[in-house]
Amino acid sequence: RASRPFRGPWIIAGCFLTFGIASGFPYYNIAFFFDYFRTDHGWTQQAITLGAPIAVLLTIWAGPVIVPKWSPRWLIVIGTGLTFLAFQWFARLSGSTIEYYAAWCVYMLGYFLSGPIPHQIILSHWYKKRRGRAMGLAYVGGALLGALGNKLNPWLVTFVPYTRALEISGYVLLLAWPVALFVLRDRPEDLGQTADGLPEDPTAEEPIRLPFADLLGRRAFWLLLLGSAASIGSIATVNFLMKFVLEEQGFVDQALRNQIWGTASSTALVAAIAGRVLVGQLADRWPRRPVMLAIYALVAVAIPLLFLVRPAQPGFVYLFAVIFGFAMGADYMLIPLMAADLFGLRSLGRAMSAILPADTVTQFWFPNLIAQLRAAWGGYGSALWVSCLMAGLGAAAIAGLPGDRRRTEESVATPIGATVGGGRGVHDP
Repeated sequence: RASRPFRGPWIIAGCFLTFGIASGFPYYNIAFFFDYFRTDHGWTQQAITLGAPIAVLLTIWAGPVIVPKWSPRWLIVIGTGLTFLAFQWFARLSGSTIEYYAAWCVYMLGYFLSGPIPHQIILSHWYKKRRGRAMGLAYVGGALLGALGNKLNPWLVTFVPYTRALEISGYVLLLAWPVALFVLRDRPEDLGQTADGLPEDPTAEEPIRLPFADLLGRRAFWLLLLGSAASIGSIATVNFLMKFVLEEQGFVDQALRNQIWGTASSTALVAAIAGRVLVGQLADRWPRRPVMLAIYALVAVAIPLLFLVRPAQPGFVYLFAVIFGFAMGADYMLIPLMAADLFGLRSLGRAMSAILPADTVTQFWFPNLIAQLRAAWGGYGSALWVSCLMAGLGAAAIAGLPGDRRRTEESVATPIGATVGGGRGVHDP
């Protein structure tokens, strides 16, 4: 009897959809509603951007405590359900900032459970030799679904109240459920298959799973954590505050501001697709450290271009969005690839369960810091330059990583069933 065709392409397609729905769609669109929250509830920009960072501190335990113990695809189901509930809550806020922060806690818990980590683990189980390409293709879903939302919400608010648009956006999250349940599988062993659809090499040497204490004792771990956190914090500042920055630069009319924001954000996310696909393939062919360093430097260059976007010269929105979006797309995807290179696949889940929360802290705290500086300094024209300095710090940290040893494919030799988050709920002790 002929063996079943390799399921890997279906796994990539499934992750394309679920990652886009679970992570890209809500993350890249919640900031669209920030100025509506300000107008409707009378909150300051500092208060609006404080909800996410408070939620991070209260839910950050979910990554290292829950993720290693559960099936990744069931985490996607549970997490998207929580994000759905958060959006329904955002649409029904009474005006209390405490309630607003509580809704952010529900959102953030959903993000930790259904966002990057379960998708990275699933794809790393199914692909070894072409892991960069697999992640690059799947991560396109985050950008594509985010870009679709960038067009959906500005269109919706022309017909319905913004609260109704929030409700409709929440229902999009539930579309991940049938894909996670019926298309995704945690590991190729669950279907009697092997990674890449290739026979296991019986002569391959099994790498050692690094104890967490060993990871913490490695300089490379802290440099990767610092570099990724700094760069992602800088990118998130633009994503979260862009609408307020555009308002300060002259887009005071709500409809005009919605339009220019939708153009900037959707164009950046389309450019992010090119960044993820191209850099994903380069990362399979070239040493990953110089690729990562170049992308991190590009982030620092792209941020000041936002200052060029003004009502008198709206065309500059495309220059800013293409450069910023390309760097953003490649940035997010390179982190797990570099972690797998440095620490091995068997330690990937453990390393990312520490790196991702650190990235998430800066991802959501740094926009609030810049909003606070804007209030103190009188404008984003000064405050946003701090974000550029942070991006430069991220590039400097990546430059300090050890040079690429010729890849021994430590992760290629890994017996996938022993990694964290296995399909049968295997716990990495």
